[in-house]
Amino acid sequence: MNGQLLLEKLYGGFLGMNVGIRLGAPVEPSIWTVERIARTYGDIRGYVKEYKHFAADDDANGPVFFLRALDDNAGQEPTPQRVAEAYLNYAREGIGMFWWGGYGVSTEHTAYLNLLSGIPAPKSGSIRQNGKTVAEQIGGQIFIDTWGLVAAGDAPRAARYARAAASVSHDGEALHGAAFIAGCIAHAFVESDMEKILDVGLALLPEDSLYACVVRAVRAFHAAHPEDDWHACRQMLEEEWGYDRYPGVCHIIPNAGVCALALSYGAGDFCRTIEIATMCGWDTDCNAGNVGTIVGALGGIGAIPAHYRAPINDELVLSGVSGYLNILDVPTYVWSLAAWVYRLRGEPVPEAVAAHVHPGVIDFDFALPGSTHGLCVSDPCLLRRQHKDGALEIMWNRMNRGQQATVFLKTFYRRADFSDERYKPVFSPIAYPGQQVHLETTFEKWYGESVCVTPYIRRGISGQTQLMETRILREEGDYSFDFTLPEVEGDVIAEVGLHLEGNSPRIVYDAGRLLIRRLTISGKARYTLRVGMMPEEFMTILPFSQNHGSWHVEDNHIQVLTLHHAEAMTGNYFTRDVRVTGRICPRNGTSHLVSARVQGTRRGYYAGFDGEGKAAILKHAGGEVIRLARADFPWKLDQPWEITLEARGSCLTLMINGRQVVQAEDDDYAWGMAGYALYDSGRAELGDLTVEEI
Repeated sequence: MNGQLLLEKLYGGFLGMNVGIRLGAPVEPSIWTVERIARTYGDIRGYVKEYKHFAADDDANGPVFFLRALDDNAGQEPTPQRVAEAYLNYAREGIGMFWWGGYGVSTEHTAYLNLLSGIPAPKSGSIRQNGKTVAEQIGGQIFIDTWGLVAAGDAPRAARYARAAASVSHDGEALHGAAFIAGCIAHAFVESDMEKILDVGLALLPEDSLYACVVRAVRAFHAAHPEDDWHACRQMLEEEWGYDRYPGVCHIIPNAGVCALALSYGAGDFCRTIEIATMCGWDTDCNAGNVGTIVGALGGIGAIPAHYRAPINDELVLSGVSGYLNILDVPTYVWSLAAWVYRLRGEPVPEAVAAHVHPGVIDFDFALPGSTHGLCVSDPCLLRRQHKDGALEIMWNRMNRGQQATVFLKTFYRRADFSDERYKPVFSPIAYPGQQVHLETTFEKWYGESVCVTPYIRRGISGQTQLMETRILREEGDYSFDFTLPEVEGDVIAEVGLHLEGNSPRIVYDAGRLLIRRLTISGKARYTLRVGMMPEEFMTILPFSQNHGSWHVEDNHIQVLTLHHAEAMTGNYFTRDVRVTGRICPRNGTSHLVSARVQGTRRGYYAGFDGEGKAAILKHAGGEVIRLARADFPWKLDQPWEITLEARGSCLTLMINGRQVVQAEDDDYAWGMAGYALYDSGRAELGDLTVEEI
């Protein structure tokens, strides 16, 4: 398989998963029986619900965040305990990521609490620990798609990865589901016959497993009734493999039957496969997502038609603990998946792939077929956006003088951007004041005199638009737009783009196009967050992601109260050398800290007050809080303090009110977010936070 084909199949597989999730999500609740779906929507041939933006979904969260076990362990093969650490590190406890349905009810919630209490993986997800019903729910297969993608072409290895990952929370038949789905995904890279893909998936399972039995039952029914529609097969599943036979909220076996049915009757056709999986009911977003990955990898990105692809617009919103990682650009992620394919094979990453993988930097070149990288237009009547000629084409026709529209990248989201708030996504911007924006474009004038093009940003809290220097494009040719993202007075940047305005008399009008060939946002950021102006949305205070404690904005400060631990983090997840300054007025307790290089809930550096009359630099390493350095410091309650943590290379420095107090050396964490934390019972008022890359 050549490199371009690999990329197109990875793109198809990952986007196919998300198309399936989006298609199935509206009819997932149990009220949506197969009969009600049929009565309401008939023969589904497209999305049944329009969203402003599709909010986070657990079926998308798990495949992205649990794969970070590779990033956090230098690419070592996934083991149950390595994936378990990702479970704990990337989830806000009780909010987002997966369904927090209660101990002994939600399989993932049960496993999470087991891990938190010291029960290691895979015991955390075992039948011995949790019982057969809890261990064999559908989560065994819905979070493993990316393990199949990074093992492209190697079904046994994909199954091994998936079993290890799934065993953190599941056991028994659920592990067979993980192996089957991941194996089918991997084999779809090298096989175009769906029956042969299913053969390979089955060969990875014990012959006497229930999972193998239900798949064989569906395939036998299909072989006997190949010309019949799928409804009769679905009725067979209801009668012989239905929910009434398998306890729990959402057992894997009935849904395994639906996946096999959709793959068999869909016969490799992307649309029919995900549509059938959705019309079959039961766990629709999970099933359509899993089969969408398989048929997406089989057919590649070209198999996904525009009516399914366009509404996604290469955007994916997640709901992990990092607001920065929750804004995911699909083509950029595909390049990173490709790099893992090569690394896990033990091969060097080709330069063509490596050149696209630089975490923490926005670099869009529209090289992948049909890619849009999430760029939007404000007025589709004035501006048409499409991928064309290896670029993103922005075309206008009959735009008169004074008519205006924008093309932009969303760099931050608010609650109003969504139709709902499933799984409570939280966001930190992906662009910051001080960074450099570079746009490479080609202007073609079809009619008219000229067009005014002005770079701009929009603030996320106030909504205010800031325009940069206008350029009047009269002559056709290549144009670059370069500008520095400006200060926003404690706000955040929510859009970065170009403001276009017609400049020809009404009797002439303007027609033409601007081809955007590259967009980069990079460089060192420096910004201050005015916390008193920040609203509370998604059970957090923007643009922070909070874990534990009670957080509210009052009297122009954040008021935080906790019994044991509370933490708020924000910023570019890949910030390296940095100076973080927080304003803290301790009201109660002995732990009041700022943070830097925070990589989740269990990885990062902290500095500030640590005990009565003490100041310290701390490291959180997988649940263990380590004092790297400590010194006497006569701090007091009810007084405001300016606390700075500087991380420069392996050197960590704590400064209080501008005076150096203590230093430490540690090189475990080279990048991460910034924020505030209390690591013991207490209460504090938190003021503005300044983050300066150095």
